[in-house]
Amino acid sequence: MTQGEYGGGLGEEFFIPGSSSFTEFLALHRPELLITRRVLPDGVRAAPGQVPHGTTVLALAYRDGVLLAGDRRATMGNLIAQRDLEKVYPADDLSAVAFAGTVGLALDMVKLYQVELTHFEKIEGTPMTLNAKARRLAGMIRENLGQAMQGLAVVPLLTGYDPSKPEGQRGRIFSFDIAGGMYEKTDFHAEGSGSPYARGALKKLFHRGMSRREASLAALHALYDAADDDSATGGPDLNRRIFPVVSVITQDGFERLPESETEELSRRMVEQRGSRPDGPPAGP
Repeated sequence: MTQGEYGGGLGEEFFIPGSSSFTEFLALHRPELLITRRVLPDGVRAAPGQVPHGTTVLALAYRDGVLLAGDRRATMGNLIAQRDLEKVYPADDLSAVAFAGTVGLALDMVKLYQVELTHFEKIEGTPMTLNAKARRLAGMIRENLGQAMQGLAVVPLLTGYDPSKPEGQRGRIFSFDIAGGMYEKTDFHAEGSGSPYARGALKKLFHRGMSRREASLAALHALYDAADDDSATGGPDLNRRIFPVVSVITQDGFERLPESETEELSRRMVEQRGSRPDGPPAGP
């Protein structure tokens, strides 16, 4: 049977039963399209200043679900490559992913991951569980190990709302290392060059049962502290009106906070820092 007999010009591979994984389908039939297969020649390593890198991203669980936020800066060595980069994206209705690391590879990986989850749901008729989503993302990162060892690492942060968990524990956070190691985090976590400072701030400000507004302010304070000590992390830019991206996932799905809300919270936070540069005291 020829391609034309199948109709629509689709190749024979589209009519062969296989797994519900889109990346496995590509690996079998068009491996050159996978970003994880594009390894640099032997002995070649990407210099830190040759490609844009993005930092810092963080997540914290709150009363209604989980919050994911990121600054907007990308750097190339000691230069600012972009001031308004988006590092937080929905993965599907009940999960989202943010990234630190090599921007170009990270954006392609996020798009591929979104297709992977959609493809699985269409083939199986049901969405993946959150644990399965985390394992699938870990596998994609593991396939990128060759490029990561050559200086092109991608470090994502996965969050999701898990309705199978008890109320108050449905917001979940997963971190990964460059070899695909997967770690579930409790309460909060941060990735990227500014993450030690962001985690320090969240350790002080986090408390269980936070409202969305409290969680958003805590995230903005943590990113502000990261920008205060890490040159690769950008703080809120009031003159250019560039503010961190803050998103939440609840039982109603993924929602990015409106720009007006993020701006209002950012301006309030900067005002508070005018009288207390070290930030607010520890929460209850």
